[in-house]
Amino acid sequence: MGNSKIILTGDRPTGRLHVGHYVGSLRRRVELQESGEYDKIFVMIADAQALTDNADNPEKVRQNIVEVALDYLSVGIDPAKTSILIQSQIPELTELTFYYMNLVTVARLQRNPTVKNELHMRDFQNSIPVGFMCYPISQAADITAFKATTVPVGEDQEPMIEQTREIVRKFNSVYGPVLVEPDIMLPTDKACLRLPGIDGKEKMSKSLGNCIYLSEDPAELEKKVKSMFTDPTHLKVSDPGKLEGNTVFTYLDAFCKDEYFAEFCPDYQNLQEMKDHYTRGGLGDMKVKKFLNNVMQATLEPIRARRHEFEKDIPYVYEVLKKGTEEAREVAAKTLDDVKAAMKINYFDDNALIQEQIEKYKNA
Repeated sequence: MGNSKIILTGDRPTGRLHVGHYVGSLRRRVELQESGEYDKIFVMIADAQALTDNADNPEKVRQNIVEVALDYLSVGIDPAKTSILIQSQIPELTELTFYYMNLVTVARLQRNPTVKNELHMRDFQNSIPVGFMCYPISQAADITAFKATTVPVGEDQEPMIEQTREIVRKFNSVYGPVLVEPDIMLPTDKACLRLPGIDGKEKMSKSLGNCIYLSEDPAELEKKVKSMFTDPTHLKVSDPGKLEGNTVFTYLDAFCKDEYFAEFCPDYQNLQEMKDHYTRGGLGDMKVKKFLNNVMQATLEPIRARRHEFEKDIPYVYEVLKKGTEEAREVAAKTLDDVKAAMKINYFDDNALIQEQIEKYKNA
């Protein structure tokens, strides 16, 4: 296993997944899975992490496990090539977190920009749950348990990966070279960095009601596309329009393929021609939205169809989760054994220690 290439990635099960997840991570995961470049891919449903700020709402987390699993299967994550696992069912992760806690200072956690930002967003003020504060450490446990070499995440997660690397370096320098230092894999495509909500707000979120879900039905999808935020100064068709901050064009950047023009909008060869016409003036928002609706329907139709198939066989979905979790747990258990040996807390497996104590007291 010396030079294995291993990916760990995942999501918190706090709701169905939306198109922001799709362009930000899911589409890429399927590409990585199909690339054949990786020896193992683990996709984690991070339910224990979701409980750090939903502790009083366990039903929400519980109901969304299957929703997220259905979304994974419907976009093409293949259980034959990728282990889909449930975080809380692997107790080794909790144990690793506990040992790593000794390697990180409270001040360092408070300085983590991702944590700072999340705390601000959730407005915990002085009532921060310890579990939430420690989730960078828990994330380090997840990554190192599977000896992940590559962690594909958005740039907002960069400080998290840095924290993991620090923990790995500290552990290895104190106890010996056991843990693998992961590399971060950032999105390559600018359009995929962060898809805004349909209202033009920076973040797509369930609570703002500005998401398009992967499982959205066609009529609802069309309604959402029609309500999208465009250029507020583009009042008449003849007015020149702005692309900057225009949600419809941001979505076209993320989803459009040239072949969609021949099929849905033959007046243009490609997106650039459409953009040029819009900025010159003479192209109305409704026409662009109609095109975007066709593009989105074409993208989501096969995903919806696959989801409906999997919805008919929920026991299969649970079987996939159980099997993926068992595979993952074996790997995590092996890492935990190595960690405990390095930390010298493997008392019952350490025959040399027992022998040493026998010798020590034999001649006493």
